[in-house]
Amino acid sequence: MERRELTRGISIPILGLGTWGMGGRENPDKTRDRETVTAIRMALELGLTHIDTAEYYGAGHAEELVGEAIEGWDREKLFITSKVWHNHLHRDDLYRSMRASLQRLGVDQVDLYLVHWPNPDVPLAETMEAMEECVKEGHTRFIGVSNFSAQLMVDARSCLKDNELVANQVQYSLLDQKPRMELLPACRRMGISLVAYRPLERGAILQTPNVVMDEIAEAYGKTRVQVALNWLIAQDNVFTISKSSNPIHLLEFMGALGWRLTPEEWMRLAESYR
Repeated sequence: MERRELTRGISIPILGLGTWGMGGRENPDKTRDRETVTAIRMALELGLTHIDTAEYYGAGHAEELVGEAIEGWDREKLFITSKVWHNHLHRDDLYRSMRASLQRLGVDQVDLYLVHWPNPDVPLAETMEAMEECVKEGHTRFIGVSNFSAQLMVDARSCLKDNELVANQVQYSLLDQKPRMELLPACRRMGISLVAYRPLERGAILQTPNVVMDEIAEAYGKTRVQVALNWLIAQDNVFTISKSSNPIHLLEFMGALGWRLTPEEWMRLAESYR
């Protein structure tokens, strides 16, 4: 598994497993729990030990399924990210969310805790203070944000006293390249990693006709999925997470690793989707 430095000499898998839709969406759905746990365990065995989840996913059930799947695994070999929902950003609410996530995951600490979405109705300073307290109490190793603009990242950083933001998780793909224009350069300037979610745009990357994509995929003997993921991880400072409960698709994800598009191919592909 390829790894990349996230922060301060800490390297994590460049490709992670997303869990949105596992165990339900806004509400729990337990009808496919066995299949989901099996898929997460297979992902771990393949080397996808970077797992992304959130309290919002399945109203916490995704975290429960991750907790079940990682039981018995060497905790030090896992990198677990969870996120606090935007209506839990007041201090006491955030503390409760943090503790509840740990309980559902069955761990004493997550590796990265993110503010899932900004909330203009809650003072950012209050939220960031609570996030730092989570680090101080040992509930998370690192903190970050998700779906924050470049300016909001600056504002959030200015509220921190003893910690840095290590990541901003945002929607980024060939079909949605907005982050590369402003946000990614800002992340690089501030030493903040960008974690791209929805890299395949829920399958739309497979359905959108694109001659350049097909030429490059054929030249490398790769699938569109593998090329689309490689386009993301070919960029410095970028990680990506992708979700599937299908063993065939999990194996397909791994084919995005171990090779790189040339700079010319990367740009041709980028321009062809704009």
